[in-house]
Amino acid sequence: MALEPTTITTTTNGGFVAADALTDLATDTALPLFNVEQVQLQFPIYDDFVAGQVANNVIILALSSGRILRIDLNRPDEIQDIHLPKKPSESGIIRRMFLDPTASHLLIATSLGENYYLHSQSDTPRPLAKLRGVSIEAVAWSPALPTSSTREILIGAADGNIYEAFIEQSNEFYRKEDKYVKLVWKVGEGGPVTGLWVDSLPGGDRSGEVRRVLVATRGRLMHWVGKVGRRGHEGHQGIYGGLFEGEQPVSFGDGRPGQGGSLVVSPDVVEQGVNPTRFREEEVPERAFAWLSSQGVFHGRLLVDGNTGDLGSRVFNEGRLLAKGQLTNPNGVEAAGGKRQVSTDDVEAVALTQWHVICLVGRRVVVANRLTGDIVYDQIALEQGQRAVGLSVDVQKNTFWLFTPQEILEIVPKEEDRDIWKIMLKFEDFEAALQHARTPAQKDAVAIAHGDHMVGKGQHSEAAGVYGKSSKPFEEVALTFIDNDQPDALRKYLLTKLGTYKRSFVMQRVMIAAWLVEVFMAKLNSLDDTIITGAELSETLSPTQTREQLEAVRAEFQDFVTKHKQDLDRQTVYDIISSHGREEELLYYANVVNDYNYVLSYWVQRERWSEALKVLKRQTDAGVFYRHSSVLMTHAATELVDILMRQSNLDPRNLIPALLEYDRNFKGPLSQNQAVRYLQYVVNQLGSTDAAVHNTLVSIYASHSSTDESQLMAYLASQGDEPNFDQDFALRLCIQNHRVLSCAHIYTSMGQYVQAVDLALSHDKIELASIVADRPMSNPALRKKLWLAVAKKVISQSNGIKAAIEFLKRCNDLLKIEDLIPFFPDFVVIDDFKEEICNALEEYSRSIDALRKEMDESSLTAANIKVDIAALDRRYAIVEPGEKCYVCGLPLLARQFFVFPCQHAFHSDCLGRRVLEQSGAAKGRRIREIQGLIGKGVVKGERRERVVRELDGILCSDYAVRRINEPFVAEGEDLEEWAL
Repeated sequence: MALEPTTITTTTNGGFVAADALTDLATDTALPLFNVEQVQLQFPIYDDFVAGQVANNVIILALSSGRILRIDLNRPDEIQDIHLPKKPSESGIIRRMFLDPTASHLLIATSLGENYYLHSQSDTPRPLAKLRGVSIEAVAWSPALPTSSTREILIGAADGNIYEAFIEQSNEFYRKEDKYVKLVWKVGEGGPVTGLWVDSLPGGDRSGEVRRVLVATRGRLMHWVGKVGRRGHEGHQGIYGGLFEGEQPVSFGDGRPGQGGSLVVSPDVVEQGVNPTRFREEEVPERAFAWLSSQGVFHGRLLVDGNTGDLGSRVFNEGRLLAKGQLTNPNGVEAAGGKRQVSTDDVEAVALTQWHVICLVGRRVVVANRLTGDIVYDQIALEQGQRAVGLSVDVQKNTFWLFTPQEILEIVPKEEDRDIWKIMLKFEDFEAALQHARTPAQKDAVAIAHGDHMVGKGQHSEAAGVYGKSSKPFEEVALTFIDNDQPDALRKYLLTKLGTYKRSFVMQRVMIAAWLVEVFMAKLNSLDDTIITGAELSETLSPTQTREQLEAVRAEFQDFVTKHKQDLDRQTVYDIISSHGREEELLYYANVVNDYNYVLSYWVQRERWSEALKVLKRQTDAGVFYRHSSVLMTHAATELVDILMRQSNLDPRNLIPALLEYDRNFKGPLSQNQAVRYLQYVVNQLGSTDAAVHNTLVSIYASHSSTDESQLMAYLASQGDEPNFDQDFALRLCIQNHRVLSCAHIYTSMGQYVQAVDLALSHDKIELASIVADRPMSNPALRKKLWLAVAKKVISQSNGIKAAIEFLKRCNDLLKIEDLIPFFPDFVVIDDFKEEICNALEEYSRSIDALRKEMDESSLTAANIKVDIAALDRRYAIVEPGEKCYVCGLPLLARQFFVFPCQHAFHSDCLGRRVLEQSGAAKGRRIREIQGLIGKGVVKGERRERVVRELDGILCSDYAVRRINEPFVAEGEDLEEWAL
């Protein structure tokens, strides 16, 4: 079985506008907010419906035959068919049913005063003996919504009595379901209790909960608030007795009985991200109530906050009355002939949705907005002569059901909160209107109206934030704040507006951002002027507060440029801030956009070197260092070099111009020269091999005014035999600056010893020349030549021959006295160096003896060699008859062969092939050529003998020596043959 809704095709009095006719926000929505749909049952029911209830998606139908049908809409094919214990003729026809919100507990009241209880897990209604004869008209379920028992409930009777009862399912025959039934209140004016409601309020403690009780009669609505007792049904004490006895109710109504009197409460709030009641959220959500009286429908909010002492008064004071005439005759009822006539129908039933009041007026379903009272739906739902059995609300599922004796109708809300935003906007409740606005156009309309409202009240700053999110023309809003002299509001508006533009709106973002910079600068200057003059900004702002505001605006500006730096045109911002003279803001912006060149240039132009160096310390871009190194080396060399030495990404070559410019103006010693210090760091610590760097260091060393060459010499010595500097360049510099020691060192490292000695001697540097002359140890002739040049200089400068000869003893292994004689003057007496001459002669005599001895040994060796050669001619080898070639294994004597002293024998051609395998291409080609000549008989006589000797010489070569690395056992041979 299934339930299928079908739409009732009836027409409203005024009709609806088509959906595609919606052109603006003022146009009414085409679709109705409510619709009445008929539910088609998939099985036949031949008895009339006498009562119906819906809760938690479960429908309970009472039939005139006494049957009760329980239909779970989640499983509509599973139907419970339940029968009362007695026939209708004995117990009466079912008159009313009361179903709790969870659909767990059902009370059944018959026309003869019999009352039954049915639990959802049972199919047998149990009679309530203690309630026999009580005509139940209303039930207030426990706020705890229990499932195993009803807990403490209130029952209103037709005689005006209110009972507290506790009902629990029991499967034991002798136990009764109604644990206790206790009378707790009697309505004074008589008449039936037509409605009951109980809910919990905040503020309870261990002594009991705080609860509210609403009691409705046909002429009065009463409101109780107070603490209830603790649970104690075992002692049959109840919890509501003390509330009714100790608290006085707040009443509404004149007490005169009339029609209706039913009390209904709005369903549970549907979780959709917003609170449909539009009021503040509390621990206990607020609901709405409606009471049907003779004057109409009185409705309001069930407040939960504030003082409970006057809660009832506040609830009734805030309530509103929908007049009966407004509901029964919204536009008059059209009669025959097109005339309007007054309807005589009464409001028979009422229900509440989240925003509307549903009324059953005769055959019509009339829906009115709770907030405005406007009729939003007026539809004929029942056929002529058809009456309604009841109007039921599923408070948990927010569904609304209308029962007739033959059919079930569902009243379906269709986006009933669709126009709530307009109503809230009309009430100037802009926050609620924005919550309920769905489309961007609706939200925009709310924002514009909200902004206009706040501007009218002088709340410009608040209006700025709202305007910024709206589509109200930019120039109109800006002029509004400018005309009212509200720069702070203008700043807030621009900031908000900037945040609404997408990144693709480049032009708009750039223009607004630039304007914001101007606004910020004007505000900061205004605050500065106020502080400087000592005046107060306003009557409510002290100088201290002005300074605090200055810091706040400055922080806001800094946050703005940090967040929107991509939207700011750099040059425009520089021009704006500079025109206002805001140095701190200018530098902050430059740092934010990483324009460190600008910051450094700014400090350099003002010759504030310490600030410039602070900025430079934070940089990693090498280009920044290159651009500003010249001026900073001139004015803060030591600090700059400290910074440079901490940078690992610099190319020292690009710093050379700055270092040379610094050195050109530097007048101190080399130990204090910061260019030398940095270059030494680059060379020694970084291990640079760049010739430009080394040449620069040599240039600074060589061109220094000091005559001390120790540092230059130390550097040259550290470079070794393969220096990184240009030797020719260094030599020219040293010659130009008269650096003799350095020149000599460079000449020496270049191997130009003669030039080095000549240079040293030309500057009378005898000791230096001597050191250089000793350097070419591997070239005695050159060394002797150098020492001769030194000797000549020494002899020419010596005052006495003895002194010159003593000096020349340092090289007596090279120079002899006869080498020096040509350098002595013609008038020198031989007695001055007679001893040296005698020593020289004795040395010559010893050399002649040694040579004679070597000649004798050589003659003896030659004689021995001749003897050995003669013996070779008589050497022979014995070849056995069965001797085989060591290559092919065939008899050796079969053809020409070779025999070696080691007794290895080879055929000539076999040996040739083996030698060819090991020999090079040229030797192999020669062997094949000789073998061809001999084999073909081309050569004869002596020539043949020479060719044969040549071939023998090639074959009897170092062939065996080169085979030393070959294995004894060749691949494929039997290893066992080598076993010992």
